[in-house]
Amino acid sequence: MQDIINEINRLRNEQNAIILAHNYQAVEIQDIADLRGDSLQLAIAAGKCDAPVIVFCGVRFMAETAAILNPKAKVLLPVYEAGCPMADMITGEQLSEYKKARPDTVVVCYVNSSVEVKALSDICCTSSNAVKVLSSIPAEKDVLFVPDQNLGRWAASQAKRKVNLWTGYCPVHHWGFNIERVNDLRSKYPDHELLVHPESPKEVVDAADHVMSTGGMLSYAKDHDKLIIATEQGLTDYLNHIYPEKDIRALNPRAICKNMKKTSLTDVLHALQNMSHHIKVEEDIAQKAIHSLNRMMELL
Repeated sequence: MQDIINEINRLRNEQNAIILAHNYQAVEIQDIADLRGDSLQLAIAAGKCDAPVIVFCGVRFMAETAAILNPKAKVLLPVYEAGCPMADMITGEQLSEYKKARPDTVVVCYVNSSVEVKALSDICCTSSNAVKVLSSIPAEKDVLFVPDQNLGRWAASQAKRKVNLWTGYCPVHHWGFNIERVNDLRSKYPDHELLVHPESPKEVVDAADHVMSTGGMLSYAKDHDKLIIATEQGLTDYLNHIYPEKDIRALNPRAICKNMKKTSLTDVLHALQNMSHHIKVEEDIAQKAIHSLNRMMELL
């Protein structure tokens, strides 16, 4: 493994490449990254990056977003098959049909969506700024939030406005967490705080001490020692890796995104060796999608 890491570092320096890793990636991938974070943090980093090569250790929609925000860079996705089930729960064709029937609707799309959906949306958001995005829309406007019903419901409640919800969800969060697990761990660890990602079901979100993005959880953990984490296991693994002295527990250790775990060190090495897989977005789609992404960036 160390030989692979040494070669990754050599090629990274030789090619002036930068490695970005999402918080759900395996610990060894996060360890070698130049920057790790949630979707919003990585989108900002990709857009500002001057490096000619970006190796994006995440899933396809993230690499596509990076390619749109930084068209000058060559964005590489080490495992092309790393997709997102939630993003697949709405297609551009479905959204187009919805908009034809309701042309005055403002469409807010979670960044966990395809470029075709982003291109048809008015404004994009992440879990970090979904509340701010909804609050920015005039109260008289009808709003459709796609594709995550759980994030949309929570953000709408925080923004105190009515929102129409697409019925998509993240399988890991939607099925991985329930109130029975919350009650069980609360009884075992009554002095621990519960941090919940807003992609989780309403009953779990309502039981949380704090609802936040993975970037928010990572920041919160710096100054707190006893936590229960309700999000994909990769974040809890990494928190335990960097804070071995703290007591940080997963609400469900089996809440694992198989797509996020597809990327290995060998895949990163092959990406740098072969410039694979180069993620390209058709220019006409990118020009439409950049509008919704830029509006998201304006509301940080």
